[in-house]
Amino acid sequence: MNPFDLSGRHVLLTGGGSGLGLAVAEGLAAAGARLSLVGRDESKLQGAADKIVKAGGNAAPFRCDVTDRDALPALVEKAERAGGPIDVLFNNAGVQQRAPVLAFPADGWDRMIATHLSAPFFLSQAVARGMVERRRGKIINTLSLMSELGRPTIVPYTAAKGGLKMLTRGLATELGPHNIQVNGIAPGYFRTEMNEALMADPDFDGWVRNRTPARRWGEPHELVGAAILLASSASDFINGQVLFVDGGLTASV
Repeated sequence: MNPFDLSGRHVLLTGGGSGLGLAVAEGLAAAGARLSLVGRDESKLQGAADKIVKAGGNAAPFRCDVTDRDALPALVEKAERAGGPIDVLFNNAGVQQRAPVLAFPADGWDRMIATHLSAPFFLSQAVARGMVERRRGKIINTLSLMSELGRPTIVPYTAAKGGLKMLTRGLATELGPHNIQVNGIAPGYFRTEMNEALMADPDFDGWVRNRTPARRWGEPHELVGAAILLASSASDFINGQVLFVDGGLTASV
């Protein structure tokens, strides 16, 4: 038996229309999973689903704003009606906003908390009801280096991602007796559309390369292995953990 085989598993993945989310979706699909891709941009979602299907995978788009907590139970119902019971929930949707702490707008704070902390809680709550009944399931949260470290101009993001780390551990503790594993993946600095401005800044690019023992940025496909591990039966006794995929950055000083 291949413990990393995802054949027949239904994965609901938020933020799967581009960037790291799309790379993870493609990798999970290649491992045999059925993907329900969730996001706000319908054209991006459809394009992502079409790309996965063209490569021989199984994926369908579901437009939803995950910060609208009232819409989440209907999303889960619709996705399960189309693709069967959700075996894996991957809370990956994210946004970023940068400003000095003394000038950070209140609506920006609210958006960070709603996207990175409240949405994973309420979506996990909606999905976990069925997982508890079936006595099996996986929940994976996309954390960040900023779940452990701080940087100027992104204090609300850091606070939200730090909260998501503790949400991961809390859910793991409460849902573990129901044979549900809840873990987090914390990416380092990856080459994504969201990071284009940072990569184009010679000072920041140099800082990332010098600070990371691998001496480079990560490539999106390099997150797939961790995602497959935590979505598969290979992680049935891994619970409440955060796997940093960062080229060694958090291991060094």
